[in-house]
Amino acid sequence: MSSETGIHAAGESVRERFEAFIDQVLESEVIWGLSGEDGWAVCDSADFEGRQAIPFFSDEKDAKTLCLAHWPEYKPTPIRFDDFIDAWLHGMHEDEVLAGLNWDTDLVGCEIEPLMLIEDLIGDE
Repeated sequence: MSSETGIHAAGESVRERFEAFIDQVLESEVIWGLSGEDGWAVCDSADFEGRQAIPFFSDEKDAKTLCLAHWPEYKPTPIRFDDFIDAWLHGMHEDEVLAGLNWDTDLVGCEIEPLMLIEDLIGDE
C-alpha cells in the first residue's frame, strides 16, 4: 500500500494502514523499527495522555521516509517476527508503552496496546 514516495497512499485511513501492517507483517515476518545511537525512536502518544509510543512499520521504505521526516539520526532496523512478539511486545506491555503502526509523516496512525497487537498477529493460529 505504499506509494512511490514511500509512505501510504493519499486518503488511506488509519484503519487501512493498520490492516496493511497486519497483512504485510504476517507475509514477511519482519517488522521495521527506527534505531539510533541512543536506542529506538519513541515519542509521546497522540491519543493517550501520559503514554509513549514506539513507531513500527511493515515496510522498510515507509520507515525510512519517517526517519527522514522526523528522526534523521535514526535508521530503519528489521525486527524478526518472533522477537517482536516474544520480547518487544511483552516488554512494551510491562513498560506501558504503545505500539504505533505504519504512521504517516504527520505521525498519525494506529496506536495500540501491545497485548492487543499480539492477539491481532497470532490470534488466528
